[in-house]
Parts: sequence; C-alpha cells; structure tokens
Amino acid sequence: MLNVFRLMPFYLAMWVSLTGICSSLGAADGLLYPLAVAVAAEGTIYVADRELPGIWKFSEDKWSIYFQGSKKFRTPLNAVRCLAMDHQGKLLAGDSSTREIYRFDENNQPQPLTKGGIGIPMSLVVNKEGTIYAGDIEIQRVVKIPAAGGIPEIIAEVTAPRGMTLDAEGRLWVVSHGPDAVLRFSADGQQREVITAGRPFQFQHHIVLGKEGEGYVADGYAKTIWKIKPGEKPEPFFVGEPLKNPVGLAWWNDSLLIVDPHAKAVFKRTADGKLEVIGQPK
Repeated sequence: MLNVFRLMPFYLAMWVSLTGICSSLGAADGLLYPLAVAVAAEGTIYVADRELPGIWKFSEDKWSIYFQGSKKFRTPLNAVRCLAMDHQGKLLAGDSSTREIYRFDENNQPQPLTKGGIGIPMSLVVNKEGTIYAGDIEIQRVVKIPAAGGIPEIIAEVTAPRGMTLDAEGRLWVVSHGPDAVLRFSADGQQREVITAGRPFQFQHHIVLGKEGEGYVADGYAKTIWKIKPGEKPEPFFVGEPLKNPVGLAWWNDSLLIVDPHAKAVFKRTADGKLEVIGQPK
C-alpha cells in the first residue's frame, strides 16, 4: 500500500512551488484586488492590493511593485487593507494578517508601530502633528497612535468604521455601518456629530473631502460615488459603468482617484466627468 505520509514532503514542496509561480504570474498580470490608495505630495500613487499581496506604486507614468508581501499568513502585508501618507511623507499601511500598522522606511521596508495592537484596520489618516488615526472594525472603535508608534488609544466607538478622513479643522469624518452613515468627531473623540443620518447607502467604504468641505463616499454595491454635505441628502456624483465595486478614494492633484477591486483598476475622474483607467501594471 502506498504510504501517503512518506509523500507528504513532496506534495508540500510542489504546493509551495506552485504558490510562488501563481504569485509571480499574478504580479505580472497587474492589479489583482486593489482596495485602497494613497498619494504622496510629489504625486506618486500607492495602491494596496489584497491579493498580490502588497503595494503597487505609480510613478513617471508606469506601475511597479513597491512592496511584495508573502502568501504566508501572519507575515507583513499578507492582508493589507488601508494606506495613508504620514506628516513626513512616509507611507503607512494597515494589515489585518499581522494585526499591525506599518511605516515604510528609507529602504521601502515595513516597520511595525503598535506591537500588534490593532485588530482589523480598515482606514488610516494622519494629522499635521503626525498622530495616526485608525478605524478598527474588529473592536468597532476609532483609535489613535502616537507618530512614533505605541499602544493604540480608543477615542470613539463607531459601528464598522470603514472609511475616515480629516477636515481643515482636524475633525475626523468617519464612515459607519451603524444607525448613521457618516459621523464627525473632534480630534479627541469627545464631540460627535451626525453628518449623514440614517442609511442612505447600500455598502459604503472610504471617504474624501473636497475643496468646499463637501464629502465624497464610495458605495460599492450601488456602484456610486456620492457627494454629501452636513444635514443634506446625498447626491450621486458618479454612477454606474465602468464602476463595478468602488472602494478606495483619494485626490491626485484635482482628480478624484477611485479604486475598484472588481474592475481591477484605479480610475481617474476627468474634468468632463468621465472615468479613465490609470495604466495597468506590466
């Protein structure tokens, strides 16, 4: 009788080899499952790709892999979910696989900041002083972390905080899947306001603010980017094709970037109100 256990090392080696091949093919084919985007001051675009897993960089009109994570669970950026630029122009990434937030150093390597103090970070923002805010949907809280890193401090209870941004006054706008869709908090979390009451969206994700203080919310199920103002009914800003499931948002100069994992693309909204794909990685 064939001894299956004697063949296990062979099968394991084959599996590891095939996994590596598939990972390489995926990277060569381009965006696999992009979720979030962050833009550096000089215009470089960074995109978190859950299935790469890792981060892409768009610079000088071409894509390249900024950081290639491992397929092994509990390794850095195995499950990258959100990005942000810090006050010094360094890239931050939230990863649920290692339950950590990372800052990339001068060698493009991720350095942990919270000693595994995060559960599932879905959104990141950084204020002018460098304080990091994260939306953790595992504990249903918004937390803040010192610029140099440290144990996260809870500042607000929010049901499923999937998106977050800061306004000119340092207040936190948080997208929630609770009774009210968009909330606004003071920097210390003590003051809470309702920006968009009720549940007007189908499945809301990230949020950014415009020049006039208006908000833009990505609604994956509705294939819509909504424009919101405090106390007013949301208005469609862009609806339908080519959007399939918009999730991530960021500004690139005056253009709104929209990350869509189902379309496997990053779109740029043009001046005439249309969407065009920012070139696929090669």
